[in-house]
Amino acid sequence: MANRVTVGLDGSPESTAAARWAAREAELRGATLDLVHAEEWLENPPLPVATTEERRHWAETVLRDTAEEARRVHPSLKVDTRRVGGLPSLALTHAAEDSDMLVLGSRALGSIAGFLVGSTGSDIVAETERPVVLVRAVGRAGPAPDGEGDRGPVVVGVDIHQPCDKLLAFAFEEASFRHCPLVIVHGWSPPPILSYAPALDPGIHQEMVRGITSTLDEMVRPWREKYPAAQVDSRVTIGQSAIQILDAASAAALVVVGRRIRRSAFGAHIGPIAHAVMHHAVSPVAVIAHD
Repeated sequence: MANRVTVGLDGSPESTAAARWAAREAELRGATLDLVHAEEWLENPPLPVATTEERRHWAETVLRDTAEEARRVHPSLKVDTRRVGGLPSLALTHAAEDSDMLVLGSRALGSIAGFLVGSTGSDIVAETERPVVLVRAVGRAGPAPDGEGDRGPVVVGVDIHQPCDKLLAFAFEEASFRHCPLVIVHGWSPPPILSYAPALDPGIHQEMVRGITSTLDEMVRPWREKYPAAQVDSRVTIGQSAIQILDAASAAALVVVGRRIRRSAFGAHIGPIAHAVMHHAVSPVAVIAHD
C-alpha cells in the first residue's frame, strides 16, 4: 500500500461530505489524501459545462477548493489532486489501486427509502477489491470538516460460518485509530423446529447461543491479542443480520460489512446484507471484499 486515502470528487454535497470524512481518515492514518475527479462523473453536473475548457476549469476549481479546505482544517495533511479520464467506475477503481481505501458519497432519499448508491458507486463496490467507504451527506453540507461528528463506536457485522479476517483486521484497525469501542455483531435465526416444538427441551436454545458465542469468541481471539487495548463488545443477537447490524450502528462512527469476491460475471456481487446496510445505514459504511 502507498499509505493513501483516495476520494472521488465531483463538486456535489455528497462528494464534499466524502472528502471531509476522507481527510479526517487520512489524518488518523498519517496518510496522503488523494482527491480525484473522474471526467463524466456526473450525468448532470451542477454547473453547465459545455466545452472541454470549461469542464477542465470547473474540475480544477472543485479540486483546488476542496484541497484548500482540507489543508486549512488539517494543516499537517499532505493533499494531492488529479483528474482522470475514462468510464468513471473504471477510472476511480484504477485510481485507487494502490490506496488503503476509496471514499465515495451517497445521497439521502429519506428515513424510509434510505440512501441512493448510484450506478458508479455500486459498480465500484461490486468490482474493486479495495475497501470502499460510502459517506452520507445527511445535512446540507455533510459532516463537519473538523471531524467533530465522527464519534461513536466502529460496528462490524460478521458471519461465523465465513472467513472474516479481512473484516476484523479493518475494523480493529479503525477502532484503534479512533481510540473508540468496537462492536462485533453476529445475527442468527433459530431453526424453525424451535418455533413449532414447544415441548422441546428449553435448554437447547441456551445451548445453541453458548455454542455460537464460543465460535465468535474464538474467531475474534487472535485480534483481541493483537490489539490488547481494544474495547470489544461481541454480540450474538437473534434476528436478520442486516437489521441487527443497522440497529447496533445507529450512532456508529463507521459500519463495516463484507462482500464475497465473485470471479464469475454472473450472479450478484453484493450480498443482501451488505446491500441493505449500504442503503440504510446513516453512518459511513465500509465494504470489505474477501474470499
